[in-house]
Amino acid sequence: MVYMIRKLLFLSTILLVGCMTGPAADIPSTSSFAPLTMPTDDELQEKLTELQYKVTQKNGTEPPFENEYWDNKKEGIYVDIVSGEPLFSSKEKFKSGTGWPSFWDTISPENVVSKKDFLLVIPRTELRSRDANSHLGHVFKDGPEPTGLRYCINSAALKFVPKENLVNEGYEQYMEMFEG
Repeated sequence: MVYMIRKLLFLSTILLVGCMTGPAADIPSTSSFAPLTMPTDDELQEKLTELQYKVTQKNGTEPPFENEYWDNKKEGIYVDIVSGEPLFSSKEKFKSGTGWPSFWDTISPENVVSKKDFLLVIPRTELRSRDANSHLGHVFKDGPEPTGLRYCINSAALKFVPKENLVNEGYEQYMEMFEG
């Protein structure tokens, strides 16, 4: 029994040391991913319009029916105005009658974060972008099938990338959504 324990300890030590040293430890990282650096508040105020800043950074809401994308019928994707994170697609957009762009699903669920919002009498579910933490809007359980959800989003939090510009703007992986 003691022999087996010593043998296991010896083998474990060899494995541990082997994982920490050797030729692979000297190879520099070839990762092409740069860490995402978000603009400062001053940079955001310069980059964004007053309304975009109010909506994304101060949790504002734009007027219904008086915003850029509420009635947009073009094919393409909607990305975060601050970070460019892909959020929604025209394929999941529907006319909700609310005056804001509405979607029944997200294009990349990992890019949309939800949290409870208690600013009104009844609790709502606020939506924020993952990387930029931009306020996007809210999600409600009164949408169409297949999800039954209505992502009610402020146009001011979005940038629309038309289908024909997806490749040039670095979103080529979404082209297949619009083919065939």
